[in-house]
Amino acid sequence: MNIRNYFAAFIVCLGMTLTASAQEQAEQDSTGLPGDNFSLQGALDLFKQSASPEEFEKLLNSSNSKVNNLDLNEDGNTDYVRVINKKDNDVQVFILQALVSSTESQDIAVIELQKTGDNDALVQIVGDADIYGESVIAEPAEEEGNTFNYTPTTHGPAATSPEGVVVNVWLWPCVRFVYAPAYTVWVSPWTWVSRPVWYHPWHPVPWYAYRPVRYNYARRYVVVPVRRIPPARVIYRPVRTTSVTVINRNRVVVNNYRTTRRVERYTPNRTNSGGRQYQSSTPERADRGGNADRGARADRGATRVDRGARTNNNRSGERTGNRTGGKRKRAERGN
Repeated sequence: MNIRNYFAAFIVCLGMTLTASAQEQAEQDSTGLPGDNFSLQGALDLFKQSASPEEFEKLLNSSNSKVNNLDLNEDGNTDYVRVINKKDNDVQVFILQALVSSTESQDIAVIELQKTGDNDALVQIVGDADIYGESVIAEPAEEEGNTFNYTPTTHGPAATSPEGVVVNVWLWPCVRFVYAPAYTVWVSPWTWVSRPVWYHPWHPVPWYAYRPVRYNYARRYVVVPVRRIPPARVIYRPVRTTSVTVINRNRVVVNNYRTTRRVERYTPNRTNSGGRQYQSSTPERADRGGNADRGARADRGATRVDRGARTNNNRSGERTGNRTGGKRKRAERGN
């Protein structure tokens, strides 16, 4: 009987230890930024599943999707995220905006979409710098049969975008819907005081519980360093919305993130099979003046010192020789 009690106690202790270890690991993965609680990849996945921007907004604010875990106003409930569509010819943006109060809203991210051919379209989602500490760009990962060869000359005006293989999202239902001739841009009618009847806010979950959901979405998408649709920035810039309350509340953590973050740049390394890999191009310590450079500088400094020493010695010798010669001449005159 005692053995059973000991065994049961051991199992309980082991479970508590593993749970604490998992929570500690999860906390280490967290940046502490508001963006930890909103999955960009998850939002793009919901956009892929939706038949229209209206349905997309509904999915964003559903507790079942678990994409949104934001509580920017810290009222104990998740924030309602509305969708606002802007369009200019074949380029469209979908602004994901959180309602913070009756007078303030905060942009969380923007989905950038461009039709680049009769049956081609590309999409990216960009996280707001005030929420993620910097602009975070994500796009669908390559899968067999969902890519096309992108070049600026054959796929529209995005001339600054790098050439290569990108994902074709033309078959996404929502993409075809927003490029239909009869489509009119969607602007969410909901406000702080007027919410849809189907919306029921829920309490945000801790990071260690939200983290697995976030990473589950992230597996099907990739974070990239370049924005492929420059005209989308022109459309979005004049209408970007920020909240003074959110900025002030997160100023310290955002500034610390920007100060301490190790900046890593990634350059595309595309294989012949069309696969895409991003490898770090951050200079190594030696390239930024490491031991080798310090040694070289030390050698050059030693050379300069040595040359200076020889020069000083020569000058000293000349002065000594001149004084000695002067004494000899005076002695000869005296004789």
